[in-house]
Amino acid sequence: ATPTEADRDAARQADGMLNRWYLDPLFRGRYPEDAVADRARQGHLDGPQLPFVKPGDLAEIATPLDFLGVNYYSRAVVRAGDDGQPVGVQVVPTGQLTDMGWEVHPQGLHDLLVRLHRDYAPAKIFITENGAAYADGPDATGQVHDARRIEFLRGHLQAAQRALGDGVPLGGYFTWSLLDNFEWAHGYTRRFGLYWVDFVTQQRIPKDSAFWYRDVVASGVVDDATLEPSARRSP
Repeated sequence: ATPTEADRDAARQADGMLNRWYLDPLFRGRYPEDAVADRARQGHLDGPQLPFVKPGDLAEIATPLDFLGVNYYSRAVVRAGDDGQPVGVQVVPTGQLTDMGWEVHPQGLHDLLVRLHRDYAPAKIFITENGAAYADGPDATGQVHDARRIEFLRGHLQAAQRALGDGVPLGGYFTWSLLDNFEWAHGYTRRFGLYWVDFVTQQRIPKDSAFWYRDVVASGVVDDATLEPSARRSP
């Protein structure tokens, strides 16, 4: 959240817990020493030993991967709490958040992809999930105008394109999700889909984003913000 040493260390802790704890074993065959020390300091481990790691585990975990799958939705901005541990900070107005309460930050996808390529050099990267929850539903004509989702996808696809230009071996992109779905603890109240689903009747209506995304896939081109979705035909 700030350039202070305490906040930088909070970011290091969060990165160690959420990212490097998984990536280091996969690509380096070991757990990050600083993250292990963090867990010991917090009482989650008795010391630097990792009793859950059995002989041969790390070699098996570090078996070379054909690709790394990356799920990206938003960035996390943190500060140091009173105990020095990471505390999340909201940096944009509530009205600019998705229905999950997440900031829309496409630049974070670019930065993440570049960082993964630089630090871990996976042979190939696929964006396996990227999307936004917005509650836009059918209007009086039965159409779903979800302009915010289109802007989200446009920004993130452009960020992915920039990462390709920076040498990232990005092999593909999968948006989340084709259909509105059951979203963990939120049930059916968070709508990520390109298709709006009536969960009672199972009726499925393509949103404007479905037509826009179809055109992107067909053309291989991300349009600029002045263009409207093309004529409404079933994707």
